[in-house]
Amino acid sequence: MPLEDREGLAARYLIVNGDDFGLSAQGNAGILHAHQHGILTNTSLMVTAPAWEEAVELARSTQSLGVGLHVTLVQGRAVLSKQHLRAIIDSEGNFAHDPTRAGVQYYFSRRAREEIRVECRAQLERFLETGLLLSHIDGHLNIHMHPVVMDTLLALAQEYHIPAMRLTREDLTTSLMLDPRHVLRKRWESFVFTSLARTTEKKLHNTFIPHPDHLFGLHQSGAVDESYLLGLLPRLQAGVTELYCHPARLPCPETERWTPTYRRDVELAALTSPTVRAAAAEENIRFVNYRDLPSLRIGARD
Repeated sequence: MPLEDREGLAARYLIVNGDDFGLSAQGNAGILHAHQHGILTNTSLMVTAPAWEEAVELARSTQSLGVGLHVTLVQGRAVLSKQHLRAIIDSEGNFAHDPTRAGVQYYFSRRAREEIRVECRAQLERFLETGLLLSHIDGHLNIHMHPVVMDTLLALAQEYHIPAMRLTREDLTTSLMLDPRHVLRKRWESFVFTSLARTTEKKLHNTFIPHPDHLFGLHQSGAVDESYLLGLLPRLQAGVTELYCHPARLPCPETERWTPTYRRDVELAALTSPTVRAAAAEENIRFVNYRDLPSLRIGARD
């Protein structure tokens, strides 16, 4: 049952999450600026990325920013060494660059599945060792939605009391209405993640782990500009929506290396736009972070 605001209307809550916290100093600066001067409320920390320790210090001094774990099992480094992860990392400690190739291996290789379990635990423990309050868990390139990874995280959730998780599925009709470009890619993404979400949602419900009701950002990764946000805000539904994005200051060699097509500076400008903030106020959108999710009685706890 959706919550109601003071006027008796169904309330609309929005989590704005900055992914890739810790990837670079410029990314850290963009996320912090978007939080302090814009609408960003939450972020997801990569605990093995080049600037992760700086990100932790920034988060410690910014208590209002929710911080979750951005589980990294593709396009990044592992916490554990090659001695422990013989199947899933190279000699320099890096995961596979191709998410499809990695996903197939993680599903069919027994050794890979075992190594995923120990690496996920190691990343979670590294996060907890920082002393930061864990807001939620999601995955780099949404790898957390992979069945093997999700089952691993759900097992850890019982042990570590993981408070919330991202459920990656996006309404394709709304996405194409907001930006009709890249139709084939978006349709393929929708097919894959909608299929994964059907099973994942049941698992989250059965383990009493909350998740947002709706999500945007999957089909718009790297292109969440002002026009997109102004179109999205009036279309938000009752309940809690997560919008995830990737703001950063440019130039940034590290982010450009991994995502050369992402317009991270444009996203940063959109998140701090006075026009966007005014539109959100006009629509009576309530900004929250993942730490608020359990108390809002939504998602898996309905």
